[in-house]
Amino acid sequence: MAGHSKWANIQHRKGRQDAKRGKIFTKLIKEITVAAKMGGGDPNSNARLRLAIDKAKAQSLPKDTMENAIKRGTGQLEGVSYEEIRYEGYGIGGAAVMVDCLTDNKTRTVADVRHAFSKNGGNMGTEGSVAFQFKHCGQFLFAPGTSEDKVMEAALEAGAEDVVTNEDGSVEVICAPADFHAVKAGLEQAGLKAEIADVTLKPLNETELAGEDAARMQKLLDALDALDDVQEVYSTAVIDEA
Repeated sequence: MAGHSKWANIQHRKGRQDAKRGKIFTKLIKEITVAAKMGGGDPNSNARLRLAIDKAKAQSLPKDTMENAIKRGTGQLEGVSYEEIRYEGYGIGGAAVMVDCLTDNKTRTVADVRHAFSKNGGNMGTEGSVAFQFKHCGQFLFAPGTSEDKVMEAALEAGAEDVVTNEDGSVEVICAPADFHAVKAGLEQAGLKAEIADVTLKPLNETELAGEDAARMQKLLDALDALDDVQEVYSTAVIDEA
């Protein structure tokens, strides 16, 4: 990972997300609703709902708001019906971009996503055009200085696929999506709390951007992330903060 700090990049992205707290609440509510609709309202038997609730608790989403979102998902309360859709495209320097959406109007959403790409120097691609550049996995990231040996022992025992120490000293654990909660529990039992813990699309290769290209790419990612129907934006771009 020469030339950039994975830890700094993750913290930068997390900081930008935290600054948009109101938007995050909306995203969390939609994700809980859809998770409950697809897998039922019991988080013990619905891993996606359990993860959505964990994220909501981390952002201090009120308990009654969570419960109402679950009830809308299971049909106990009336509400908007959302559909999942994923768009793919290219940003600055050929960096790959994946955009996950939850929408009640696909026509509106595709128009908004396409406009964000074209207005900010990107191009929307066809289905499958960049998906191969990402791995669907569980990801845990620990702060620089965390004991790699301790993380490795706990993670591998809990079923993780890989443990990597990055050049900046941060420690990263990768697992299959289905093993996410088991690995999380194993790490927590060992007294290890990850700064980032999520089921994500992890870039298999990275596109390092600096200067004006980095600024333009950040603008594109922010434009996509600001769209009401967008839940998550993933990219192979690594943006140099220098």
